[in-house]
Amino acid sequence: MKALKILISAYACRPHMGSEPGVGWHLVKELAKHHQVWVLTRSENRPAIEAELVQHPIPNLNFVYCAPPFVAAWLPPAHVPHYYFWQIGAFFAAKKLMQAVAIDLIHHVTYVRYSTPSFLALLPQPFIWGPVGGGEVAPKAFWPDFSFQAKVYEHLRSLVHQIGALDPFTRMTARRSLLARATTQDTAHQLHAIGATAVEVYSESGLSAEEIQQLSECPPPPDTCMRFISMARLLHWKGLHLSIQAFARASLPDSAEYWILGEGPEKANLQTLAKKLGVGDRVKFLGRLPRPETLRHLSQCHVLVHASLHDSGGWVCLEAMATGRPVICLDLGGPSVQVTDKTGVKVPAHTLDQTVDGLSEAMARLAADANLRTQMGKAGQQRVQEQFSWEVKGKVLTQLYTKICRNPQPCAS
Repeated sequence: MKALKILISAYACRPHMGSEPGVGWHLVKELAKHHQVWVLTRSENRPAIEAELVQHPIPNLNFVYCAPPFVAAWLPPAHVPHYYFWQIGAFFAAKKLMQAVAIDLIHHVTYVRYSTPSFLALLPQPFIWGPVGGGEVAPKAFWPDFSFQAKVYEHLRSLVHQIGALDPFTRMTARRSLLARATTQDTAHQLHAIGATAVEVYSESGLSAEEIQQLSECPPPPDTCMRFISMARLLHWKGLHLSIQAFARASLPDSAEYWILGEGPEKANLQTLAKKLGVGDRVKFLGRLPRPETLRHLSQCHVLVHASLHDSGGWVCLEAMATGRPVICLDLGGPSVQVTDKTGVKVPAHTLDQTVDGLSEAMARLAADANLRTQMGKAGQQRVQEQFSWEVKGKVLTQLYTKICRNPQPCAS
C-alpha cells in the first residue's frame, strides 16, 4: 500500500491528555505508521509535543505550529473565537506548506465541532471533515426539571450552534467535504441540513492499546454488595438526577449502593434529591479522584450508569466496557453509538417518567442476573478491542484515504 502525504488539521493535539487533545494526538500518531503526516496545530501545543518527541521520536510525523492572524492574537486560546481565527492562520500555513510538499489529502480532526468552518476545505485537495459533533440537544421533555441557569445554558448552546451553522464558510466546509463524519445521528442530520452530501456516523472516542490492557486487568467486583457507578462532572445535562431517581425506584437489595465520582455545580442539589428519595445513605458522592483511585473504585462496582442528555463522545462508557462492566445509558448522543444491546442497556428518552422507569428496570435486571452482566462485560471488551482502539481507527482511516485517493470525487463549489 502506497504511503500517502496527509495534511491533518488538529487545533487540539497534545500527548498524555484525554478529550479532544487526546483525539488529535492518538490519531496522528497512528496515521504516521502508515503515511507521511503533516499536522497543523496551535502554537500552545508545541512544548508538550516537542518534549514527547524528544523522548519518543515518531517517524513520518511532522508538525506545523500556527497562530491566528495578528489582529486576533489577543484572544484566549481554546475558545471558539480563537479557534475560528486560528483556522485562517492554518489556511495560509497550509498553502505555504503545499508549495514544498505534494499533499494527497486533507483531513480536519479537531475541534470536533460541526458549527465552525475549516478553511482548509477551500484548498483543491480531497477534504474529509470530522468526526464533528455538537448537534446533540437535551430533549425538551427534560427541561422542566432544569434550573433557570441550566435553561439559559441550553438556549445559549443551541443559539451558538445555530449561528455557526448559518456561517457561509461552515456551509462551504460541508459542501466541499468528500466525506463528513458525525459523532452522532443528531449531528449527521445537521450536516445534511447545511449541505454535506456524504455523511457517516463514526465515534470520535478511542482508547490506546496501553489503556485497553490496563483496563482489562481491572479485577471483577466482589459479590457481597451490588454497586452501580457514575463518573461525570456534576452538571444538569449529565442526567445524574435521572439515575438517582431510577436507583431509588428500582427493585434492588437494601445493601445496593450507587457511587458517584465527580464534582460540579449540581452536587448539593443531587445530594438533596438522594436524601429526599430516602437513598441518601446508599448514594455515595466520592468527589473527583486521581485516575488510580478512580479505577480502584470502578473495580469494586458492577455496572456503569451514564444518563447523559447530550454527549458527543462518552469516553467513560468505553473505559467501563474495557473493564468488562455493562453500561446503562440513554439512547442519545455518543454513548448510543458506542453501546449495543450486547454490551449494555440503551434506554429510550422520550419523557422523564418513562426514562426513569427504563433506567430503574435496567438496574434491577442487571442486579438480578450475574450471568447477563458477565456476558455483556465480555462483549463490551471485545467491542472496544475491535472498534475503538486507536490502532484500529488508524487502519480504518488508512483504508479510507487510499480509497478516496484512488478515486477522488470533485468537491462541490
